[in-house]
Amino acid sequence: MKTKPDLSFWKLWNLSFGFFGVQIAYALQSANISRIFRTLGADPHSLSFFWILPPLMGILVQPIVGTLSDKTWTRFGRRIPYLFVGAAMAVAVMCLLPNAGSFGMSVGAALIFGLFALMLLDTSINMAMQPFKMLVGDMVNEKQKAKAYSIQSFLCNAGSVVGFLFPYIFAMVGLKNVAPEGVVPDTVIWSFYIGALILILCVIYTTTKVREMPPQEYAMYHAVEEGKKDSANWFVLLKNAPSTFWKVGLVQFFCWAAMLYMWTYVVDAVSETVWGTTDPKSGAYQEAGNWTGVLYALQALGSVCWAAVLPRFKDTKMAYALSLVIGGIGFVLIPFVHDKYLMIIPFLLIGCGWAAMLAMPFTFVTNALKGYGHMGAYLGLFNGTICVPQIVAALLGGTILHCVNSSQSMMMVVAGVLFIIGALCVNVIKVPKE
Repeated sequence: MKTKPDLSFWKLWNLSFGFFGVQIAYALQSANISRIFRTLGADPHSLSFFWILPPLMGILVQPIVGTLSDKTWTRFGRRIPYLFVGAAMAVAVMCLLPNAGSFGMSVGAALIFGLFALMLLDTSINMAMQPFKMLVGDMVNEKQKAKAYSIQSFLCNAGSVVGFLFPYIFAMVGLKNVAPEGVVPDTVIWSFYIGALILILCVIYTTTKVREMPPQEYAMYHAVEEGKKDSANWFVLLKNAPSTFWKVGLVQFFCWAAMLYMWTYVVDAVSETVWGTTDPKSGAYQEAGNWTGVLYALQALGSVCWAAVLPRFKDTKMAYALSLVIGGIGFVLIPFVHDKYLMIIPFLLIGCGWAAMLAMPFTFVTNALKGYGHMGAYLGLFNGTICVPQIVAALLGGTILHCVNSSQSMMMVVAGVLFIIGALCVNVIKVPKE
């Protein structure tokens, strides 16, 4: 098997640049879905159920995209066709979802419309997102993978910053941040419109700049161990997966459950802790929603800074665990901070944990998969370690909320505890010596 050649910085950059646009869409979804459904009239105790759809679609779509793209060879590439189709679908749905309350429907009908739009949005985002990880696995050698995923992490966080800040910026330039009851404010609607435009432009850039390997060239660089090359069945692949696949998945379980609770309850948590209200009809609540976007953006900036520090650690496991502990402390602090500017500190700490979650799991797993073949299928299946914990957390969210006296700010403490448990589980990962 030939060793894949080193790629220049800009070739590594082009591989992942479209991820910037995809992440804007994902950030808009993460920061505004609870706000949208609360504005439409959803009850806080049922709010987590709306968050079942995104991970459910992820666990269905990403293995399918991975498996099909492993077998796809077109003149446009094997991963890029799925990337482009997913992005085009996402653009269409991003123009519909924030308007769920603007069509004169009843509360129930608006919520159902919003759910259907959310399902399509997350399906398309997952379809567009997964090929970027596969492109790195296909085209980047082992020596440069950490660098490639770091670039992807940087673009991911940069896109997040832009997406998170859009509602706050649009409010500053004069768009209405309040709307009639049951209608989503213009600041959110236009954020989705502009995000959709940037998404399609970024994806077009990647599709025109990246040339995937044709089948003969791909075969030169991707030898598969005898006996594993025909294991295309998902159950067989999971049975033969390296132990690192499962051990990293255990850490992922606690971390992604925590993130689900953050995305679900943090707008109300910030509004409750700083503004003293959880009434979605109030201007204070919508102001809290915009400020939460700013906090998310600062979290992403903190993540970028911490991602630059992580490679300096000689012990990758220690860096992973320490990052998660710092993030857990950030979560626990949220209910006890009552100043909107001081609230920046917990979110910067959470950004440290987020940086490790974005970069380290895929580095561990793609290195462990060397020689296994079916990289796309395996990475799609590994996405289950992101989706399953979110589904479990969403199903339990209302019950846990009752257990903490219906305080959505205390759900951040629950998230912090989950992060710290994840940090303890890092110890089970075995990293082979160079």
